[in-house]
Amino acid sequence: MLKNANSPDELDKKETARLVVDLFHRTIVHHALWFAEVKHQMGMDRALEFLHAATKKSYDVQMHHLSKLLGFSMDDGIPGPLLAMEDKDLIALRDRAAKNWLAGDGIWFQTIESAEGLNEAKRCNDSCWAQFSPFEASSIKKLLDLPESPGLEGLKKALAFRVYGFVNEQSFNDETPDSFVFQMNDCRVQSARKRKGLQDYPCKSAGLVEYSYFARAVDKRITTECIGCPPDPHPDDWFCAWKFTLGK
Repeated sequence: MLKNANSPDELDKKETARLVVDLFHRTIVHHALWFAEVKHQMGMDRALEFLHAATKKSYDVQMHHLSKLLGFSMDDGIPGPLLAMEDKDLIALRDRAAKNWLAGDGIWFQTIESAEGLNEAKRCNDSCWAQFSPFEASSIKKLLDLPESPGLEGLKKALAFRVYGFVNEQSFNDETPDSFVFQMNDCRVQSARKRKGLQDYPCKSAGLVEYSYFARAVDKRITTECIGCPPDPHPDDWFCAWKFTLGK
């Protein structure tokens, strides 16, 4: 894209802007690779501890310099322009960020599927969830200041704050003191397939990883049981359902 340039000083304004975007991308990927390598060397629990510590320091340093350079204020770690937005616009930005995450997930899947086939894409997808679910649970626990073992109430709170919670419709049912059933009443991916006349995407293998790893990362005492998930048959009012039980 910048094949005629021999040095950054030769770039025009548009090319320099493109380089800036690429530098942000490299920073994000490098951050993720650090986490992946620490996890490989020291295990998930230690990697998550280091991730939170490094992210806090890195974010503070980067936003300090960016806010000075671009001329915006910071308020308790939050960029001033976000706080200046109308409530409805901030909610719209929140939802767009979640939808962008889902789009990125789908693009990765389709990229692998088109090159290597469905089985390879599913294998990579399931393995990715084994990494992302514990991270997301840990991130949400940090965000909500949940205790180490928050029980079923903590899990319900955490499920509401998953990225999927902002793009899908979900509910809690059949609650007892020791368990509850979580239903995905409207799944953006499956509903889109349904509108196109396609069969449900068989996501059970990923779901078994996604939900069990997430619940266990929230509270190690919680076990997960699949009630139904495609390709399983399911009623019209949910696409998948999961039972979470708190052990002793």
